[in-house]
Amino acid sequence: MTTVELAKPISVVPAAAHDVRARMDLVLALGLTAVIVTLLAWNITGFPSASDDEGTYLAQAWAVQHGRGLAHYTYWYDHPPLAWIQLAGLAWIPAWLAPGLTAVAAGRIAMLPVQAAGLLLVYLVTRRLGRSRWTASLALITYGLSPLYLTMGRQIYLDSFAVVWMLGALALALSPRRHLWHFAAAGGAAAVAVLSKETIAVVLPAVLVALWQSTARSSTRPWALGAFTSGLVLVGCFYPLYAVLRGELFPGAGHVSLIGAWQFQLGSRSGSGSVFSAGSGASSLLHSWLYYDPVILIAGAVAGFAGLALRQVRPVALAGTILVLVALRPGGYLPAMYVVQVLPFFAIAIAGVLAAVVAALPPAHVRWRWAVLTPAVALTVAVIAPQWYVGDRRALTTDDNAPYAQAAAYLHDQLPGRSGGTVVVDDVLWLDCVDAGYPPDEVLWFYKVDLDSAVAKRLPHGWRDVDYVVSTPAMRQDPNSLPTVRTLLTNSTVIASFGPQDGRIEIRRVHKELP
Repeated sequence: MTTVELAKPISVVPAAAHDVRARMDLVLALGLTAVIVTLLAWNITGFPSASDDEGTYLAQAWAVQHGRGLAHYTYWYDHPPLAWIQLAGLAWIPAWLAPGLTAVAAGRIAMLPVQAAGLLLVYLVTRRLGRSRWTASLALITYGLSPLYLTMGRQIYLDSFAVVWMLGALALALSPRRHLWHFAAAGGAAAVAVLSKETIAVVLPAVLVALWQSTARSSTRPWALGAFTSGLVLVGCFYPLYAVLRGELFPGAGHVSLIGAWQFQLGSRSGSGSVFSAGSGASSLLHSWLYYDPVILIAGAVAGFAGLALRQVRPVALAGTILVLVALRPGGYLPAMYVVQVLPFFAIAIAGVLAAVVAALPPAHVRWRWAVLTPAVALTVAVIAPQWYVGDRRALTTDDNAPYAQAAAYLHDQLPGRSGGTVVVDDVLWLDCVDAGYPPDEVLWFYKVDLDSAVAKRLPHGWRDVDYVVSTPAMRQDPNSLPTVRTLLTNSTVIASFGPQDGRIEIRRVHKELP
């Protein structure tokens, strides 16, 4: 008699357990992200002080929204436009939630979903590197509670978009399912990151390392590399193609060009000096970052270099290390927002290296391990918490933007320039003037008055065609390089002033009868 072997029932326990773990990850990541985004949103309109860069990106987003091109003035390829195109797509959020805010305050609220995505991706990337739930939580908390993040993360920077897309590329490259479309999407996400802020391109080797490790001992590795490259090239080529179609790829008389902008950015632009030279721009900038949070910067740099020796941490460690080396290059230009790109990779590297140290402790006696770890953790918290408390408390309580809000209200309610006068402002207030009803062509960004020939044509009589000038710290910081602006400030008198002496904003009436 023959026997028939019954088929074994398929176990659903692994799948069910995976679903439970996934739900726990989702709940934990969403909960931590909600707390940090709440801290970001708290007093976001008051701190930190609005910057001219923020106003510029908002004005460029406004130009996209209203069909006026890629910028409110001549777009000269200084940065790829995709970040402020995304910002334009988010403008409905503050318009719906708080329509009465100043332009920069509203723009910062529009950035909150971007920051939430970045926080969630820090958690996801850490998990996909093979790290535990507590490690991913530590990475997210280290990133989100850093005073440096609570300061820079509130501001409207292209780097915030770029770093979110690069984290997305890493998450896709590390996908445990390893579908080819994941790798193609990783290439596309990396291209979007570069088209959001071109400087993030230096991190591309880290994504390739993640992809290489993800496809180890697999015959799909060549296909994965091909899919990644295809996604990167197909998405990335749209930017130079745009320049080609407009006849602006190569430098030439009478027009801007993509290659000309690259030549300026890489060769002609003044450098910031070395971070090791006291008094240089780079050194001063580094010290300002360290003022907000030396913990994440120093620990992150150490963890980045140490993490190169750890396979699971290597991709993010490489990203952080590359960004450090680029910042340390002598004579290069180091922008204030550069640290935005560094912070998430440092946070993941810190958590990953700490997890490796914990895993290396003798496993035989669990109680002994925790007996060692508990005092160490308590000591670390005791050292870091006061430092972070001071910085975070300032972010949650200080109002640095009251003068800008007062000036915007004055421009809206009292300045008669809306009836046809021309006003020169910094870009923080440019969009507030336009929103208040001033014709966009009669609101002039002060840099353009001297540096843009198209703007100069609007002023056939030079500075005498200007009715009002709004003097701000940004406008006053380097008057000798802008002779028309200097003349405007000299030949005008204050009719309203807001804020303390070191950060005052003055509404000034121009005296055209002066010689």
